Amino acid sequence: MIDQELQQLDAFKNKLIAWLAESGVALLVAILIIALGIWLSKSLAKFILKLCDKRGIDITLARFFAGFAKVIIIAFATIMALSKLNIEITPFIALLGASAFGLSLAVQGPVSNYGAGIVLIITRPFKVGDTLTINGLTGQIDCVNLGNTQLLNEDEERITIPNRNVLGEIFTNSYDYSIVEAVVGIDYGADPEVAIECIAAAIQTVEGVASERIPDVGIEDFGDSSINIGYRVWIPTNRYHRTRYAVNMAVFRALEAAKITIPFPQRDVHLIQQ
Repeated sequence: MIDQELQQLDAFKNKLIAWLAESGVALLVAILIIALGIWLSKSLAKFILKLCDKRGIDITLARFFAGFAKVIIIAFATIMALSKLNIEITPFIALLGASAFGLSLAVQGPVSNYGAGIVLIITRPFKVGDTLTINGLTGQIDCVNLGNTQLLNEDEERITIPNRNVLGEIFTNSYDYSIVEAVVGIDYGADPEVAIECIAAAIQTVEGVASERIPDVGIEDFGDSSINIGYRVWIPTNRYHRTRYAVNMAVFRALEAAKITIPFPQRDVHLIQQ
């Protein structure tokens, strides 16, 4: 039994040596072609990115062009390598065509994502660096791939959204900033105009608040125990929470310095004795 297995192993070794002797050069050439194709595709992708950057083309389109060129070069290199090994690629193409119909139902999701990705890249409703809010999720766009769009939030969490969900939903693009909306109550005995001026001035002293967007400050509504002053502030998305906390502290300190009281809810209770 062992002798038979050794004979089979020896026969396989001889066939392998004969095949390498016959096709070794072709195999080496095929490997070199694929290696050259990979190197060329990477170099071409880098060149396209640099060229697009010099031309001022949006980074999303630049990445799409670079990735598409990379795939095309590698595909051509693979076809050339297979031809050097005398491997007929026509049966593979026919097999792919025959199985495409059977796989169509299984890949409906990915294909729709790719189609939506192409539409997003061409129409460019947003670009890398913009702030996107969709389905309650907010983050800065890090990259737009053919299949998905990826966001990064202040906590450096990566949010991946399939492109068909991006294209088919209503989303908000606030570009580099996010909007903070808050309310603070002041005593009915205070002057609301003075409070509004204090709050607006305090907000503009906070580092990171958008200098080109003047904060909106005004009377929000009239509460049971206070006049509610609302303010809307544009702050950088990548420092959203820390800037929001700093704004709230600045508002509190400004009202405190102006001797404007922030009342707490209270009720008058009357006891009627019979």
